[in-house]
Amino acid sequence: MKPLRLHHVGIIMNSKERADLFLEQFGLETDYMEYVEEYHADCLFTKYTEQESPIELIIPTEGVLKEYNRGKGGIHHIALEVDDVEAARAEFEGKGMEMLEKVPVKGAGGILVNFLRPRYGLGVLVEFVQRI
Repeated sequence: MKPLRLHHVGIIMNSKERADLFLEQFGLETDYMEYVEEYHADCLFTKYTEQESPIELIIPTEGVLKEYNRGKGGIHHIALEVDDVEAARAEFEGKGMEMLEKVPVKGAGGILVNFLRPRYGLGVLVEFVQRI
């Protein structure tokens, strides 16, 4: 499995107002926002071009993500695009590493996702993304 490219960087925001301030401060525009039930969060992706990767602003409504960084939010993960997220899971599990999910989860914007647990990413939460 070879990552195709950086797909996005995920940042948790503790409110929609804070996400809006972040967008304004850095001159970013919203491409789309979608609620992901599995993670209890609104996921807002910024507009991007072929030369840029989007930023994902994650606005949790409940659950463990709401408590991330003592409720203050912050950089949460990097996402790498792969051809087959299930093959990525099988490869890492074959090396004795664990993924967050047993099967990929449908993410915002028509993607499948799964996360390598941070202890196997040397402290970095890595998300694998497959376009569908």
